[in-house]
Amino acid sequence: MNMQTSTAVDPTLDLVAEIQRLRKEKNAVILAHYYQAGEIQDIADFVGDSLDLSRKAAETDAEMIVFCGVRFMAEVAKILSPQKKVVLPDMAAGCSLEDSCPPDEFEKFVKAHPDHMVLSYINCSAAVKAHTDIIVTSSNAEHIVSSIPQDQKIIFAPDRHLGGFLSRKLGRDMLLWQGTCIVHEMFSEKELIKLKAKHPDAPVAAHPECPDNIVQHADHVGSTSSILKFATEHPADTIIVATEPGIIHQMEKAAPNKTFIGAPGADGNCSCNTCPFMALNTMEKLYLCLRDEGPEIELDEHTRVEAEKPLRKMLDLSAAINTGKDLSAIGA
Repeated sequence: MNMQTSTAVDPTLDLVAEIQRLRKEKNAVILAHYYQAGEIQDIADFVGDSLDLSRKAAETDAEMIVFCGVRFMAEVAKILSPQKKVVLPDMAAGCSLEDSCPPDEFEKFVKAHPDHMVLSYINCSAAVKAHTDIIVTSSNAEHIVSSIPQDQKIIFAPDRHLGGFLSRKLGRDMLLWQGTCIVHEMFSEKELIKLKAKHPDAPVAAHPECPDNIVQHADHVGSTSSILKFATEHPADTIIVATEPGIIHQMEKAAPNKTFIGAPGADGNCSCNTCPFMALNTMEKLYLCLRDEGPEIELDEHTRVEAEKPLRKMLDLSAAINTGKDLSAIGA
């Protein structure tokens, strides 16, 4: 992995202008997740959730992809566009869900259950994807699980909360890997109930990575993009948001007359729910990343090829979902 040659940035530098200049000069596209800082979202060419960003990574004609998110997302871009240079502002931007599923242990787990189809949430390493039949995101997981025959046994990894939510909603017994997201684990049911009492007319929108005791208080449960749509279109003036608070930036841009409140953690506020990995990316690091064309994502070709298969399967199924096609015809 190529590292940046210098971490010093002239404080008088106009970072926005320099990033714009370098982007054009290097024919680079900047992709940013909804959980990035607002200033990074504002300068990105495209902002979205994991599914949206996967599509953009597969479709772009840029020579370099600058991925403002976490490492597994940048890996997805490299898996789908191996001929392109993919860089990440901070290589330390990992993911607690990815960390919860070590590839060697997961491979043993899969081999111990050979009669199970393996569905892995996109929040995992390339090596785990390589041992997976179909990748899913929170946007498409329900449709994909529903398309699999009832008699087919399923392993769902690595998020036990998303897997449990799908299992309850669809009445589908799945073998769950016991991983979790540190951000969504931090929400406090007690403090959420207090907040709801203060704002009795405010609906709650929650991500399915939240534990069940949070989800059961939600008026809407869905992916990041789904939560954004719900929050901006719902007639209520105030919305309580139970996911990483970076998404509120887009909500406030789309519906500036509304109030969006992050669901609280145990201390009664939502500061503890900011993803520490997403926060590692900054405007300074984005500038350096473009300037130095690194740190660069590199994958061994065998892992990349094996990880691409379940990702392409997901993209095919997602395209079918959008056009109303029967997923069983694609062989889910």
